[in-house]
Order: sequence, then structure tokens, then C-alpha cells
Amino acid sequence: MRGRRIVRFAGTLLIAASALTLAWVVVVWQWQDPFTAIYTHFQQTRLSHDYDRRARGYRPHLGTGRDLAAIRRSVAAEAAAYRRTLRPGDAVGRLTIGRIGLDMVVVQGTGESELKNGPGHYAGSGLPGEGQLVYVAGHRTTYLAPFAHIDDIRTGDYVRFAVPYGTFTYRVTGHEVVPADDLAVLKDEGHELLRLQACHPRFFATHRYIVDAALVSMTPKGGQTYALAPAAKLAAGLTPARS
Repeated sequence: MRGRRIVRFAGTLLIAASALTLAWVVVVWQWQDPFTAIYTHFQQTRLSHDYDRRARGYRPHLGTGRDLAAIRRSVAAEAAAYRRTLRPGDAVGRLTIGRIGLDMVVVQGTGESELKNGPGHYAGSGLPGEGQLVYVAGHRTTYLAPFAHIDDIRTGDYVRFAVPYGTFTYRVTGHEVVPADDLAVLKDEGHELLRLQACHPRFFATHRYIVDAALVSMTPKGGQTYALAPAAKLAAGLTPARS
């Protein structure tokens, strides 16, 4: 009799554990991992304070040239100088994507420890305004899952990347799914391109979901906003999502 009670008790425990596991999977699938989210929430609060303090005290050394070409060269030099001050884990800037409700501080680095704190800027790429590839990666299911809904971003959507020396606005030009070992996505193409990356499909790392966005305007700190791509020209270059 006692043996039967033990078996029944063990069976009940297994059923309860299975139910809890299933519930956790549903929560993570529909939203995100709540346990790692708490950690990242605190880290984002810390990084937000650090970034706001850095941005308030930042004094850009922009040139006095009045033509757009001169201003872009000056901004590029400012971006390169700022990038040299960054260390792994530092707050880089604030990334905002209205379509998916994202407003988070980007950290420097894409290693495991950096991505626990928020979306990470690949240190081998440029920063906004440098005229190079700007590469940002993020999690989809854990650590606040900044790119949980990256596949909901639509061609034509706007993405804003604010850094201490200015605010840069990009417009999404296309999507792509590539194998996880495809390093071609890290190659600079000779012009400014913001590239967002997350694992695909969710819960797996066999592929990468890529979103590309072209720079359409910039507002240097303390200056006016400059449009950088005629609307008609940009619209002609927009490509539909593909996989």
C-alpha cells in the first residue's frame, strides 16, 4: 500500500512539473523569459542613467562647414572619436523602433555577457554617422528579448539611433534570413547601413534574421536636421521581405 502511495505521489509530481514546464514554454513563446528579463531590466536602468549622464556632458567638436558634405565628414570624425572611447559593456546609445515598441540602450559588444544587458553593437562595425555598416544584435526570447518581434518590422519602417553627438534616423529597406555561419553580413558595403540581427527561428540558432535600414536623416547635437536621401530615390530602393 505504501509503495502505491509513493508511486501516485511521484506521478503527481511529474504531472505538476510537466504542467509548469509547459506553462513556462508558453510564457516564453508568447512573451519572453521572465527570469532573465528581471536581470536585464535592472541592467537597462543602470545603462540608461550612464548614457544620459554621458550624453548630457558630451561636447562634440563639429566643424563649421556649411555644406552637407563638410558636415557629414565632421560627424563621421566625431563618430570615430566616440567609438574609440567605448569599452565592452559601455552604453553606446538609445535604439528606438516604433513598430515593435523597442526603446533600449545599446551596449558595446556582442559577447554573451554584453547581450545579457541589452542589444549589442558589434565592435567591428561603425557607429551612426561614420558612413559604414552599423551592426546591432539582440536576443529574441531571453534577457528582455529586445528583438523578439524583429520579424514584425516592415519595409519602410523608421528606426532611430540616438548617440551623444547626434540622432540618426534610418528607414528599413529589406529583410533576409541567412545561415548562422554566414559572415558576409558583417562586411561593410562602403556606405552607411544599419543592420539588425537576431537568431532565427525562435529558440534555435541555426539561422539569423537580418533587417537592413538606410540612413535618411541626421541631427547633430545642437544642430539642425539634415535629410540624406530623397524620398523618391529611397522608395525606389525599398525591397520586399524575403527569406
